Amino acid sequence: MMNCEQVTRAAGEFIERQLRFRERMMVLVHIAMCKGCRAYLEQFRLTLLALRSLPQPAPAAPSEDLIERFRKHSR
Repeated sequence: MMNCEQVTRAAGEFIERQLRFRERMMVLVHIAMCKGCRAYLEQFRLTLLALRSLPQPAPAAPSEDLIERFRKHSR
């Protein structure tokens, strides 16, 4: 069985369903018994959902200084 530290380290992969079956089952067993880790995983999941709902920032146009440094470097 995993401990709380191991579950928090695996939280992202667990939520993204990137853990192997055995590891996923170990997390599930742990969170069935640990209220704190259940709350942590739910917070993590909601944070990821909120971040994904934000609009993607538009890329900034390169500054003249950056363009000039690129030109000098490529010569």
